[in-house]
Amino acid sequence: KMKRRIHFSFVLVYSLVSYFCLCSAFYLPGLAPVSFCEDGKGGDDCQTVIQLFVNRLDSVESVLPYEYDVFDFCKDDKEKRPSENLGQVLFGERIESSPYKFNFKQDVKCKAVCTKNYKKAEQQDKTKLDFLKMGMQLNYQHHWIIDNMPVTWCYDVEDGQKYCNPGFPIGCLVTADGRAKDACVINSEFNKKNTFYIFNHMDIKITYHSGASEGWRGARLVAATLEPKSIKQVDEKNPSCEGGSPMEVPGEFDNDLSIVYTYSVSFEEDNSIKWASRWDYILVSMPHTNIQWFSIMNSLVIVLFLSGMVAMIMLRTLHKDIARYNQVDQVKALLISPSEDAQEESGWKQVHGDVFRPPRKGMLLSVFLGQGTQIFIMTFITLFLACLGFLSPANRGALMTCAVVLWVLLGTPAGYVSARLYKTFGGEKWKTNVLLTALLCPGIVFADFFLMNLILWVEGSSAAIPFGTLVAILALWFGISVPLTFIGAYFGFKKAAIEQPVRTNQIPRQIPEQSFFTKPIPGIVMGGILPFGCIFIQLFFILNSIWSHQMYYMFGFLFLVFIILLITCSEATILLCYFHLCAEDYHWWWRSFLTSGFTAVYLFIYAVHYFFSKLQIIGAASTILYFGYTMIMVLIFFLFTGTIGFFACFWFVNKIYSVVKVD
Repeated sequence: KMKRRIHFSFVLVYSLVSYFCLCSAFYLPGLAPVSFCEDGKGGDDCQTVIQLFVNRLDSVESVLPYEYDVFDFCKDDKEKRPSENLGQVLFGERIESSPYKFNFKQDVKCKAVCTKNYKKAEQQDKTKLDFLKMGMQLNYQHHWIIDNMPVTWCYDVEDGQKYCNPGFPIGCLVTADGRAKDACVINSEFNKKNTFYIFNHMDIKITYHSGASEGWRGARLVAATLEPKSIKQVDEKNPSCEGGSPMEVPGEFDNDLSIVYTYSVSFEEDNSIKWASRWDYILVSMPHTNIQWFSIMNSLVIVLFLSGMVAMIMLRTLHKDIARYNQVDQVKALLISPSEDAQEESGWKQVHGDVFRPPRKGMLLSVFLGQGTQIFIMTFITLFLACLGFLSPANRGALMTCAVVLWVLLGTPAGYVSARLYKTFGGEKWKTNVLLTALLCPGIVFADFFLMNLILWVEGSSAAIPFGTLVAILALWFGISVPLTFIGAYFGFKKAAIEQPVRTNQIPRQIPEQSFFTKPIPGIVMGGILPFGCIFIQLFFILNSIWSHQMYYMFGFLFLVFIILLITCSEATILLCYFHLCAEDYHWWWRSFLTSGFTAVYLFIYAVHYFFSKLQIIGAASTILYFGYTMIMVLIFFLFTGTIGFFACFWFVNKIYSVVKVD
């Protein structure tokens, strides 16, 4: 029977993960395909020109992204900038048109785009070239886009696998001691010391799916790849892209320099690739898809099994306690006279007269819980929509836009929860409560964000939020979120305080001497270990997507981990709360919040470890930005997990003291 149960549990977990993974592969229906036709055969429903767009450039060695134009590349004479949503602006994406334009199914061989000349006598040229060298030294990456799809650089890695990178480098550097850095290892000709090699030629291949046999006109693009090359042009008017020496940029700017940018493009038909699955070749090759899925599944089963054991122990122990206490009450009522009722109870029932005594700093706790409720609902809805595919990587900036809009619109639950709990705590300063709920935590996040933005402004980064966007964010906050918080608080204060199952004594009971493990700090520190153990694998992927600029698309599995985190935080907090009540310590309000909220401290420790062991970030500005944004994530996660633990413990304490008979 036990084997059947274990087998059934494993099949259930496997089915859930498979379902959520399928959800994550669902393509966003709002993005319609675009058809392309040969020149002379186009129309309103079929385009003939393929426009290549460029995005900001970023690096794994720096947190500072820069716009394409900053690096003095070839510019489009009629530059167009597609409208960007709030999420794209917050993430620093700056998409613009480029001079690279192709006619569908017309192959081009070695076409010159522009020539950039740098004169030694011109200080402005020296500054531009120095910035270009800095980009190559820090391995800044291009991000090109065709038909809303990244142009990838595919190359072989170890074990014969192919990795398709949605970005490709500006160039590379051979150091003064002859060490080839980054992409310089791909070509043995890149061997001159203290020399930069710029990739000034692109071999682009565009793959399309023909609609001739499927009843729709033209063709749809299903892949775009390129191979960057460094080629020095002898004759600028008649460029040659076959062989030749690489384009060198000396470390010392001693002579005038000319860089000719060229490209070649070819078209290939492949009807085996469907338009709806055209991102698959990129996602399949991402590093985090090669992880051992069996290991993740095994960890998931262990966590669920452990959670089940904790729940079973809690239910069995509580059932025995409640049965024993109720049996003692019946014996007292039938056999023992009131004068003989001197036997003292022990354990959690003994503190029934103090367990609902309002906590210290109840105002701050209610404010944290209101904000935590807002973040919890926002996170749940965002992950659910992402799991269904509505926030796929193809819809750029949609994830952040959705999260911000939801947070703004969820001010009412925050105000309601904060006001209702504050009234339950016996608070009377309702104006202060609602103002703190609306302004305290968002104010801390905005102040941190504004300071980070100042650094980005000073550094000239494209991630710096424009002043108009900052004003728009403030308008959303004070114009929508704050009024909604006031409305929620109004209804919260109008409702009666939450009725407690037992009365609170007038004189507080003295708490006995506690053992080491039932003292507040050890319990809080231990409480965050199990929840953090559930998320640290996904946390690695999330940090990779943020700081190493890798795509994250495993929202189905992330949603499942979110549910596991919810269960684990609740059960770990309930377990420790029960132990503390059995030790006759009734100060559980703040402790329940901090026990699961301490998971955020482990998140910060892991972020520090990730910074020093996984990243190659250099420079004071990038370091400050990393830890500044990390503190925002830690604060949000602290409120999120703390709220989960508090409400789980609040439900548990109300449940046990309402079930047991109290004299």
